Amino acid sequence: MTQTDQSSETAKTEPPLLGHARVQSYLKTLDNSPGVYRMLDSESRVLYVGKARSLRKRVSNYANPRGHTGRILRMISETAEMMFLTTRTETEALLLEQNLIKQLKPKYNVLLRDDKSFPNILVSKAHRFPPVKKHRGRKSEKGNYYGPFASAGAVNRTLNQLQKVFLLRDCSDATFESRTRPCLQYQIKRCCAPCVGYVSEKDYEGLVRDAERFLQGKSTNVQTKLAEEMAEASEAMEFERAAALRDRIKALTQVQQSQGINPRGVAEADVIALHLENGQACVQVFFIRANQNWGNRDFYPRVGADVGAAEVLEAFLGQFYDNKQPPRQILLSDGIEDSELMEEALSQKAERKVSILVPQRGEKQELIANAARNARESLARKMSETAAQGKLLAGLAEAFDLPAPPQRIEVYDNSHIQGTNAVGGMIVAGPEGFMKSQYRKFNIKDEKITPGDDFGMMKEVLTRRFKRLLKEDPDRNGETWPDLLLIDGGAGQVSAVREIMTELGVGDVPMVGVAKGVDRNHGKEEFYRTGERPFALRHNDPVLYFIQRLRDEAHRYAIGTHRAKRAKAVGATPLDDVPGVGAARKRALLAHFGSAKAVSRAGLSDLKAVEGISDALAETLYDYFHDKG
Repeated sequence: MTQTDQSSETAKTEPPLLGHARVQSYLKTLDNSPGVYRMLDSESRVLYVGKARSLRKRVSNYANPRGHTGRILRMISETAEMMFLTTRTETEALLLEQNLIKQLKPKYNVLLRDDKSFPNILVSKAHRFPPVKKHRGRKSEKGNYYGPFASAGAVNRTLNQLQKVFLLRDCSDATFESRTRPCLQYQIKRCCAPCVGYVSEKDYEGLVRDAERFLQGKSTNVQTKLAEEMAEASEAMEFERAAALRDRIKALTQVQQSQGINPRGVAEADVIALHLENGQACVQVFFIRANQNWGNRDFYPRVGADVGAAEVLEAFLGQFYDNKQPPRQILLSDGIEDSELMEEALSQKAERKVSILVPQRGEKQELIANAARNARESLARKMSETAAQGKLLAGLAEAFDLPAPPQRIEVYDNSHIQGTNAVGGMIVAGPEGFMKSQYRKFNIKDEKITPGDDFGMMKEVLTRRFKRLLKEDPDRNGETWPDLLLIDGGAGQVSAVREIMTELGVGDVPMVGVAKGVDRNHGKEEFYRTGERPFALRHNDPVLYFIQRLRDEAHRYAIGTHRAKRAKAVGATPLDDVPGVGAARKRALLAHFGSAKAVSRAGLSDLKAVEGISDALAETLYDYFHDKG
């Protein structure tokens, strides 16, 4: 063998570089450009995503084996590969870093796991008598949006207050157009009945204007205006109108008294406080808009035992505002490493100035202290609940002979009425209780399934669920693979599901069938496993109560999903299937003709006469219904 051959053979047998040595090997190819780096393990799983003002300096820091926390040392030791992406500025690097963290969910990053959108109040401008309503999602409808509110409950309370004080309608446009007499909302003095002409368009505009002033924090001005109107009505001896205005002033006063903390010196801000304890974190966010407290929400980001407050809050801000509009001011309980960079990134996103402050005194510091107290108390409750949940999961593992307490339990249920509007539901539970962000609904699509065939529906649901899992995470390295499936049913259902799972190549996932006893009562459930005799738990066993809660939650979710689908189907019309006909044009057509059937019978010239319907769309409508015969 030649010397070259020997060198080649030696190179083949040398183990791949890992840890500090592997990180060191990248230094010669890097410059001082800003950018984002990814650290990957030997199986190409992303361990960590970070940003750097200078990629070379940051990687050089990792190459040094000294001065790191235990978490960072473990991460470096597992690193087998790094990936780099340069950016023009450090701000771009920060925005890209947070986007990648949310997508890739790296093992060693601080991760915000619950990141739902927040509801707003929408004062619609698409109608001459605009409704005021709750809105969540993309702001595509024409109108003024007020928010965010911390929860649907906070929105509902505010809407209730607006109805009491300003008498604005909350019904759909279709309901509004079909009314011939006032509804119950008018009778209980929560609507001024514009649907039947009890208020003029001009007067209704005044009510909407006052409501928007209230939402903008100008409630004192509104109250003064109402008081003046009441005095004028009294002088004119319009006592019934004066009494109505008095009731509205009284309702507005009650609203102001019940709103709680309403800071005078803070018009628009998010108050964000962090509490860290025993490797767990709680971030409490209060939403202050128009000098009003619009509710608070707690978050529990994934952190390590040696993560500091600055790192947690910086990661939280980046991920939290990734899909949300930041306010003009953000008040923090602890400082972050580079607040100027974060300010620049958020200002760029909001297209206006965003400032980040760590208040030390005054009203703003009181707001932070209140949020910090809430964060501390919320984390204490969470840790207590998690400890209790851990005992239940351990008991579940013992009852069903599982190798370890399950970290993810999936429970499936179907719902339909004689096979119509069939849906499948999946709920998820784990060490922290119900994981509602992981719930999934499945509209049953297979037309070959016989109406009411629960086995066929379950097969479709499981097939779709696990085919996607196999595609997205074939190695089962993520957190979305279940440790236990709970199936509503006995031996037949378990056998059928096992057959489906075996066909999919995932027959090793543990599953248990839960069937009610002979009297179909709570407390007499029997449990079925493949190849095992059915058994029952003691009627007072906490694990039995836990399983009942899981099954009841799955049933509740499936029923709710089915009802929503059924309600949507009831309101559906043939117009929904016509290309180019959206919600606004559908309303215009129904208002003009009265019904979808009348639209289908209309002539081309009649369709062209409808406001908002172009000649081309009128021809599309005519051709659609003509072809349908």
